[in-house]
Amino acid sequence: MSSQHVVKIAEIGRAPRAAPAAHAVPATGVLLDRLARPLTDLRISVTDRCNFRCSYCMPKEVFDKDYQYLPHSALLSFEEITRLARLFASHGVRKIRLTGGEPLLRKNLEVLVEQLAALRTPQGQPLDLTLTTNGSLLARKAGALKAAGLNRVTVSLDGLDDTVFRRMNDVDFPVAEVLAGIEAAKAAGLGPIKVNMVVKRGTNEQEILPMARHFRGSGVVLRFIEYMDVGATNGWRMDEVLPSAEVVRRIGAEFPLVPLEASAPGETAQRWAYADGGGEIGVISSVTQAFCHDCSRARLSTEGKLYLCLFASQGHDLRPLLRGDADDAQIASALGHIWQGRSDRYSELRASRVPDTDAGAARRVEMSYIGG
Repeated sequence: MSSQHVVKIAEIGRAPRAAPAAHAVPATGVLLDRLARPLTDLRISVTDRCNFRCSYCMPKEVFDKDYQYLPHSALLSFEEITRLARLFASHGVRKIRLTGGEPLLRKNLEVLVEQLAALRTPQGQPLDLTLTTNGSLLARKAGALKAAGLNRVTVSLDGLDDTVFRRMNDVDFPVAEVLAGIEAAKAAGLGPIKVNMVVKRGTNEQEILPMARHFRGSGVVLRFIEYMDVGATNGWRMDEVLPSAEVVRRIGAEFPLVPLEASAPGETAQRWAYADGGGEIGVISSVTQAFCHDCSRARLSTEGKLYLCLFASQGHDLRPLLRGDADDAQIASALGHIWQGRSDRYSELRASRVPDTDAGAARRVEMSYIGG
């Protein structure tokens, strides 16, 4: 790859990242950023569309009937996604999560799942292939996804009370259909299933205990996520954040909990087990307990931009390489240079009140565009 080509890729994210050197970065299965964090987890958004209008992600007043989504021609094809995923695996990625938007809205998604399921790490192991969904289409698609090679699913569910749930998804979608999707995923063998609940103080915090009671003993791992300041459209306020410590306290008062070790390096959730053996819960505390220090995740947008942080404002556009004349070695080298230049740690800077000039220089990317 020419030095001009490499520098162009680096500049897409803009300063303060230094332009990479012109030498090639070989794919050795281990790639470290400036803070010595490895690249192990790739999250791939397959669509910027969603059939829900949750206020913390795609509020209806912004994502209305006039909102301009990406044209189909701009989206990466399944073959382009698979090519990039294979090159990421050569750099050490072991886990791929399909996201959106709502990924099950992408037509023929099982074809992509089958292609990704055929990939292997440099050691010859299959990748851990999972998907995050709102569950609205899961009942009809779980079997096909499993047959195509999907390992697991994570379902977003912000409450069991139907009135609360309909109000939060803001499209009057019934909670019963999401619960049916979870049962269909269980029956298909897509497990262990995780259920994510975003907790917003004053909106659905009363659902914490009902959710814990419902999923306790079911084999489903329930995780509570602090309401985060992702993007610029959700009207985030710190006073609407319910700290994870309070979630653990409330559940522990009814069902005693004991802490568990992380299941893998870089895991986002702090794990707690029910003392009587009724399963486990997790809390994701990116606001009150930042975990940037061991973040090993990269995010690929629907049309091929690589983001190195959930709170990033700009990405690195890979589509010109995919649709140009770059060969695999050149693209792999570009990926290596991008990750080696990474120093993102937004949540730590927010928590320590250090000005984050890079994130503050431009509007942060929306969660619906790159996934959670």
